Amino acid sequence: MDDVADRAGVSQMTVSRVMSGKGYISSKVRDQVHAAAAEIGYVQNRLARGLRSEQSSLIAVVLPTLGNTVFTEVLRGITDALSAQSLRPVFGLTEYSEDREYELVRDLLSWRPAGIVLAGLEHSDQTRRAIDASGVRVAEVMDIDGEPISTAFGLSQKAAGQVTAQHMLDKGHRRFVYAGSQSGADLRAGKRLEGFRQTVREAGGTIVSEIISSQPSSMVEGRRITAEILSGGDRPDAIYYSNDDLAAGGIMHCLAEGVRIPGDIAMAGFNGLPYLDALPIQLTTIQTPRYDIGFQAGKLLAMQGEDRSSTASQLVDLGFELSVGRTC
Repeated sequence: MDDVADRAGVSQMTVSRVMSGKGYISSKVRDQVHAAAAEIGYVQNRLARGLRSEQSSLIAVVLPTLGNTVFTEVLRGITDALSAQSLRPVFGLTEYSEDREYELVRDLLSWRPAGIVLAGLEHSDQTRRAIDASGVRVAEVMDIDGEPISTAFGLSQKAAGQVTAQHMLDKGHRRFVYAGSQSGADLRAGKRLEGFRQTVREAGGTIVSEIISSQPSSMVEGRRITAEILSGGDRPDAIYYSNDDLAAGGIMHCLAEGVRIPGDIAMAGFNGLPYLDALPIQLTTIQTPRYDIGFQAGKLLAMQGEDRSSTASQLVDLGFELSVGRTC
């Protein structure tokens, strides 16, 4: 830091402020410091700084998967919110495993992060104990159907299932098949199915079967499941897919096999992913505010001083919207 200060012609304190992103520094001086640091190859030792303060400038982010754009958009929102406070996310993937979540939380907490983001509201007792013992601030994302550790940002998964079911019932459909993946490990998909079941049964409809694949969610798996459903002799009125990836695969199967949508089979998905606009048939789905969920979680964890300590635990409902397409 002394070398950077000498080369930039400023004090060591100024270099410290520039590197930490705290305090007012003119853009001219900031550019001088960064240029001097680049010239001599200086990289700030954040670990040493963390040892002094017993807290790093990292935010731990534990997500289920990056296999589709759902959680990549959440992560983008988190990153954008943190960057304003010179905080950086470091993340791991659970692939929907509760044991893996605990391992990641335990390891990430050893770096003394300034906060941690978790997906969903269901966590093992081990995970909860580790978080409680650390005293770290927590933001949970994507779900508000349950009790949060601290503050959760998301939507009612159960209500999303109910709204989808009611729309399909209003279109005259009475016999349904549910198509899922991940062996049912996605607990939020399970909550949507619960809401869907309840609404269908109260209206006198029937869920003929529930086909839940052991494979990860993908368009390929959605196409395979749809072929299985439609190959049976007793065809349902409609298929409710746990997400848009599976539903998009279903659309592709029907187009390839000459199955009319929604004439022969109706379909609905969940998430409102951007690539759906490129499909030949617009999917009926639920639009979710994925970026905003991530941004609000990151913004909470980036708060400083009194604002940070006074934030009460709560469920923050960011809502959803039914997007009516041509598949139902």
